[in-house]
Amino acid sequence: MSYFINVILPIPLDKEFTYSINENEAAFLKPGMRVAVQFGKSKVYAALVTQIHQNPPQVYEAKEIEHILDESPIVTQNQLELWTWISSYYMCTKGEVMRAALPGAFLLESETIILRNEKTELDESLLKDDEFLVFEALQYQSLLRIQEVMSIVSKKNVLPVIKRLLEKGVITVQEEIYEQYKPKIVRYIRLHKTYKDEQALRTLLDTMTRAPKQREVLLHLFTLQAQTTKDIKVSELIQSSNSSSSVIKTLINKNVLEEYHLQTDRVQYTGEVSGKSKQLNEYQEKAYEEIKNVFKTKDVCLFHGVTSSGKTEVYVKLIEQVIQEGKQVLYLLPEIALTTQLITRLQEYFGEKLTVYHSKYSVNERVEAWNNVKHKKNKAQVVIGARSAIFLPFANLGLVIVDEEHENTFKQYDPAPRYHARDTAIVLTKMFNAKIVLGSATPALETYYNTQQGKYGLVELTRRYGGVLMPDINLVDIKTKYRKKQMTGHFSDTLLTSMHDALKEGEQIILFQNRRGYSPVIECNTCGHSPQCPNCDVSLTYHSYRSQLRCHYCGYNIAMPQKCVVCDSVDLTTKGFGTEQIEKELHDLFPDHIVERMDQDTTRGKHGYEKIINRFESGEVDIMVGTQMLSKGLDFRNVSLVGIMNADNLLNFPDFRAHERSFQLMQQVAGRAGRTQKRGKVLIQTYNPYHQILQQVSIHDYASMYKDQIEERHQYKYPPFYKLIKITGKHKDYNKVNDAMNWLGTSLRNVFKENVLGPEFPPISRIRNQYHKNIVIKIPQGQSLHKTKEVIKKIQTSFKSIKEFSGVRIIINVDNY
Repeated sequence: MSYFINVILPIPLDKEFTYSINENEAAFLKPGMRVAVQFGKSKVYAALVTQIHQNPPQVYEAKEIEHILDESPIVTQNQLELWTWISSYYMCTKGEVMRAALPGAFLLESETIILRNEKTELDESLLKDDEFLVFEALQYQSLLRIQEVMSIVSKKNVLPVIKRLLEKGVITVQEEIYEQYKPKIVRYIRLHKTYKDEQALRTLLDTMTRAPKQREVLLHLFTLQAQTTKDIKVSELIQSSNSSSSVIKTLINKNVLEEYHLQTDRVQYTGEVSGKSKQLNEYQEKAYEEIKNVFKTKDVCLFHGVTSSGKTEVYVKLIEQVIQEGKQVLYLLPEIALTTQLITRLQEYFGEKLTVYHSKYSVNERVEAWNNVKHKKNKAQVVIGARSAIFLPFANLGLVIVDEEHENTFKQYDPAPRYHARDTAIVLTKMFNAKIVLGSATPALETYYNTQQGKYGLVELTRRYGGVLMPDINLVDIKTKYRKKQMTGHFSDTLLTSMHDALKEGEQIILFQNRRGYSPVIECNTCGHSPQCPNCDVSLTYHSYRSQLRCHYCGYNIAMPQKCVVCDSVDLTTKGFGTEQIEKELHDLFPDHIVERMDQDTTRGKHGYEKIINRFESGEVDIMVGTQMLSKGLDFRNVSLVGIMNADNLLNFPDFRAHERSFQLMQQVAGRAGRTQKRGKVLIQTYNPYHQILQQVSIHDYASMYKDQIEERHQYKYPPFYKLIKITGKHKDYNKVNDAMNWLGTSLRNVFKENVLGPEFPPISRIRNQYHKNIVIKIPQGQSLHKTKEVIKKIQTSFKSIKEFSGVRIIINVDNY
C-alpha cells in the first residue's frame, strides 16, 4: 500500500502539496507535525502535515519526504481549522498564515552547504584567484556555508564563483536543514553524595584548613542551602562566595562537589504572589454579575466602562473563575507598551501562571511560551499578548479578553494575513465553546452596533473607581490665541498656566502630539523647495536629536542640509511640529523639571517601553510627551493634567473613520488624567473649537457621537452596513499599474456595478519606489460574502494570465479598517 501526506509549505501558494511516505512513517505521523521536504529543484522546507491518506496526486508524481522533524504535533487541530478560516476569510494562502502563526524557530528553511569533491583529481593552476581561496579553505574545514564563502572572497554575490567550482568538479553542494531553537541549560551545584553524613563532612572541613578559598565556597553553599529549598546555580554560588569558577572546578575535580544541568525557561517570574484579587466595589460587582448573566445566553459581551472605572479588576475576577475550572485565558492588548504595565499588575495575582507573548520576545523565548501553552503547563494558564497571541496552541481555552477592542492596531496591515485579532478571537472562542469579553471606554462603532442589534451582550460601567470624577475637558481656541499673541511656541497661555499649577502641586503632566520627529517639513524661504524622499511621495521629517531628515515610510535618511539644494540659500525653516519639538520647547520653558518623550524613536529595544513607563510611574519624570502609545489604557496615579497639542490634524484625515478615531483617541488620552481623588484637567488646543466631535469629547458624550456617525455610515454605505474589500495594485512603473488597475476596476464594475469605488491613486501614491492604486468594493448586507470573494478570485486569476500586467502585485485587504 502507498501512503501520502498533505502538507502546508511556508510560502505564499494557494494549495497544499502531497508527498509520499512509507508505512512506518504513516503510523508515526500525525497532523500538526513538521517534516522536511524538498520543494523545487533543491530547496528544503519544514512543512506542516495536515492529513495522512492513500490517494496519490493526479497531476504530479509525489516526492518522498526528507525526514520527520517532530516527535509530537506542534500545532493542534483547532489551530489548523483557524488557519483555514483565516486564509478563506481574509483571502490569503495557508502558507502566509503559517508564516505569521509559527515562531520563527519552527519555520526552518534549508541552507546551502559546500563540500569538497573527494572523487576528482584537480589541477590547481586551472583555478581563478577567488576559486582557489574557496578550494584552500575546504582543505582546512570539511564544509562551508554561503556566509563564510562571502567573507573568504570578500564579495556579496558568490553564486557565480560557486557555479564555476561546480562545473570544474571541485565542490559538491547540498541543502541542510537545522533547528534554530536552543533550550537554555543552566549549571547547578550540590555537595557530593559521599559527604552527606555529618562525620564525613566534618573530616572534609578539617582537611580543608589549608585551602581557605575552597572552604569559604563550601560554607557559602551550606548557607544558600539553608536559605532556600531550590537548586543552587553555579553562578549564584560564585557571586555569593565572591569566588571564581576555577575554585569550584577544583572542588568538582576533587569529588567534593558535583555539577548537574537542568533545562529552564528564559522568562521567569520571581516576585511575590498575593493570590488575592482586590475587593470589587458595588458597581464593579454589579458589572461582574451582569457579564456572567450575559454569558448564559450569548458568547460575546461588550464591556463598556469609562476610563479608570476599574475594568481590569473585573477581568481579574473573571480570569480567576475560569482558572478554577482548569481552563486557559487569553488576554489581548493592542500595544506592547500596555502589556509591560499590565504584566506587573497581573503577576501580583497569578504569578507563575502568567505567560507573555509578543514581538519584542526573542525567537527562543517565543518557542518556550508556545510549548508551555500547548502542554497545558501551569505556567500558561493566563496568556497576555499583542495580536499574534491568537495563534498560540491553546488546549482548553475558556475565556478571551480583548482590552481596548476599538484599537486599529489589532488589524494587521502588512504582510499577509491581513487579519483583525478581535474578529479572529471571536471565531477562535466559537471553536472552543468559550466566552469573549470586548472591553473599551470608547467601543468601535461596529461592536456597539452589534450590541444594539442583539448580537452581542452589553454591560456598562459608568462610574470611575473610587467615585473619582471624570476629567474636566476644556477646548482652547489657538486661532484667537495666536491673534492676541498669547502663544509661547506651540503652547497657549492657558496650557502653560495649568502646567505651572500642576507642577507646583507636585503632580505629573502628559502632553499628546500624534506625530514623531521634530518637524514634518523643512522648507527653503527663498525658493520654497522642500526636501522629498526619493523613494516615496512624502516630504522628509526632520529629527533634531540625530540632525537628519528621515522618511517615515521607507526609512531613507540624510544628514540635515545646511543650505537649500536648489538655490544654495541658508534660510531654511521648519513647518509643523512633532514630539521632539515639543520636548525641546519644554526643556526651555521648564528647565528645572524632568521631561521624557515616548514615541517609536525612544522605545526601541526589548525593554524600551518598560524603562520609560517605570520612570514615569515612580515619579522620576514630571512631564511626558508622546504619541498615541500614551493613550491606551496606561494607569498613572499622579497625572492631573493632560494637554492635546493640536486636535485638528486628527480630525482632518481622508478616512471614513477619522471622526470616530479622533473621538476615541482624545477620550482615551483624557482618561489618563485624574485617576485618584483630585479631578483631572484636560486641555485640547484647536483652531476649530466648535467642531462637533470636539464638543462631544468635552462632555464625554459617546452616545451622540455614535448616533451621528452611524447615520452617516448608513447614508454613505460604510461598515457596519456594508463590508469593505480593498484591492491595491503595486508596481514601480506608473503606467503599468495604472492600466492594470483600470482593467481590474472595469472587470469588477461589470459584476458589482455601483458598489465599486475607484480605481484611485491614494494621497501618498508612491512608497518605496512602488506606485499604488486602490479599488474598494462595498458589499451590502444581503449579498453573499463567500460568493463575492469567489468572483474576485476568478477575476484575479484572469488578471494573472494577462501578459502586459505581469509583475503588478495585487494585495487584497478584507475588512479594511
